[in-house]
Amino acid sequence: MNKLRDRIHLPPEVLAGLRQGALVGIAAAVLVIPPAASLGAFRSTPAAYQHQATLPQAVRPSIEPRFADFAGHAASADARLVADWVADSRDNQRMPFVILDKRDARVFVFDTEGRLIDSTPVLLGAAPGDDSVVGIGKRPIAQVRPEERTTPAGRFVSSPGTNASGEDVIWVDYDAAVSMHRVRPIDPKERRLERLASPDPTQRRISYGCINMPVAFFESVMKPVLGATRGVVYVLPETQDVHQVFAHIAPARTANIATEGQTFSSRM
Repeated sequence: MNKLRDRIHLPPEVLAGLRQGALVGIAAAVLVIPPAASLGAFRSTPAAYQHQATLPQAVRPSIEPRFADFAGHAASADARLVADWVADSRDNQRMPFVILDKRDARVFVFDTEGRLIDSTPVLLGAAPGDDSVVGIGKRPIAQVRPEERTTPAGRFVSSPGTNASGEDVIWVDYDAAVSMHRVRPIDPKERRLERLASPDPTQRRISYGCINMPVAFFESVMKPVLGATRGVVYVLPETQDVHQVFAHIAPARTANIATEGQTFSSRM
């Protein structure tokens, strides 16, 4: 300040004002410096977050919803709703999954990423209904009454195994003795093969609760996909709304997981 005074020869009262203004400016600069805690918090902010915070809103990255890929196959609105939710939420936990549309009597098999592998008409329980009778899996088939021959709705973790006859099956609800297996044309009067080929879903209601599918489909699709690993099977309801079984498109219940290799007499 003395050098400045010597060079421009300002009056003493002006120089005093300059000194006071300089001190005020320094104090203001000190006041805008954030406290040490704030500096530390800023330094600990991830670099990616700091970078994103500076981007214009239009170019900030966004998470796009994922959708199931039905590969051109026709499917109901409920089947697409649940499949899309599974693909987006990863509810299948990176396992292959199956959508069973009971109203259409059709199965859709997806890979772990929600891409359709194939679909097929199937035979289902003869009786309409979305629940199994408690203890039905322990009864002999001859004791299952007609109104009890239902295919239960819900979310199930499947498991490969065998039935009491030594046939390899995919267990859906082990406790209720419900599995996916090859069609068995044992009783000619049931015309299971003819029913399976029918375009009318109501004609494909003949089983005791199990999901019967064409032999070629079971061998070429089901066994390679679920014959050696677990998966998730979403059975859509037929007497209830889909949101009643899958609350807010979330699993309503999870069936007990059958131990791989267990033997049980499944319903046909």
